[in-house]
Amino acid sequence: MQEKVKVIIGDKTIELPVIIGSEGEKAIDITALRQQTGYITLDPGFANTGSCVSSITFMDGEKGVLRYRGIPVEQLAENSTFVETAYLLINGVLPTKKELERFSALLNQHSLVHEDMKIFYQNYPRHSHPMGILSSMVNALRSFYPELPTSSAEEEINITVTRLISKVRTMAAMSYKISRGHKVVYPHPELDYCSNFLNMMFENPVKPYEIKKEFVKALNVFWILHADHEQNCSTSAVRLVGSARVNLYAAISAGISALWGPLHGGANQAVIEMLKQIHAGGEKVSRIVERAKDRKDPFRLMGFGHRVYKTYDPRAKIIKKTCDSLLDTLHISDPLLDIARELEEVALHDQYFIDHNLYPNVDFYSGIVLRALGIPTNMFTVMFAIGRLPGWIAQWKEGADDPKWKLYRPRQVYTGPTTTDYVGIDKRG
Repeated sequence: MQEKVKVIIGDKTIELPVIIGSEGEKAIDITALRQQTGYITLDPGFANTGSCVSSITFMDGEKGVLRYRGIPVEQLAENSTFVETAYLLINGVLPTKKELERFSALLNQHSLVHEDMKIFYQNYPRHSHPMGILSSMVNALRSFYPELPTSSAEEEINITVTRLISKVRTMAAMSYKISRGHKVVYPHPELDYCSNFLNMMFENPVKPYEIKKEFVKALNVFWILHADHEQNCSTSAVRLVGSARVNLYAAISAGISALWGPLHGGANQAVIEMLKQIHAGGEKVSRIVERAKDRKDPFRLMGFGHRVYKTYDPRAKIIKKTCDSLLDTLHISDPLLDIARELEEVALHDQYFIDHNLYPNVDFYSGIVLRALGIPTNMFTVMFAIGRLPGWIAQWKEGADDPKWKLYRPRQVYTGPTTTDYVGIDKRG
């Protein structure tokens, strides 16, 4: 028998069904609330509101758990590749060897970007942020790659998916090269996804780029850890825009725009900028920590704490291991990285940080990893977007396939003036 809750409003009592997830999560289904009572719920920031039922990603903020399609993210980071993880998220199961080979071949096949798109890049002002450019360019892909009239709906989606995952990577590297006035490097058919990206970013006619296996592993881990994270701001934006039945390109463009914000995707960039300020100011780390604890001080310590996780972010544990291995193995020396390690050590043992669950999060370490890979700071959020792309696609696809899917249309509680008569301009004081 389905569990129900009773809601009492005045002398009226109604029963609402309880939805129970596969991990024991419980939600009160308020679909009929307004119809039966005239009331709506109010939840600014949607901290207690479920927008959908999903089988893609499970996370438990109190226990520090994150799983894609049931598989712990720790296992994927250790054993999988980004391409395999992308397949898992989008299709719901790990691919067979043959399926993975076919998926990889399709990514390679669709990796080139239409030559006319380079004109768009070349005409953007040089100071434009890469995220704004990427959002616009992803939307433009729809014009360059319209629907295929001879394909089935499923085949159309599969081709669009592979186009996006492959071309966004190419477009990101292309934008970096053009911003520096360098010759664009094209994808190489013999290289895997991550190696191809690094080569397109850093290959130079006068100084060939050496693809280090440590860099490839670190990039795979970085993108796997960012591949999906339940109903966050950008994912919700993709689902909301997708609910209007827009094309996938437009929905992903909305997600990129949402990710652009400093409180979401821009956090890893903010970490490095903070470290630069600390280094330039010459303050001791102990003093920086004391400033962070002082509520009257406007200084904020970036990369610590998380809105959902009340314990150590599971992704942070993994990327920290990757970060330490990368720096130690390659003997990378960087004053900002030295400050970061000292800051981490102090914060992890400070009682204030422990009591307030202010553990280093994934953004703290990922910014350090990207800097070690040579990725410029203004490209950090773009790197996040490439990693999150499979999750956005999976979430859009799940919504599009849901027979109960509805157009997103939140309610509001109006607090403005009541009926007010129009006053002619000559009579306004």
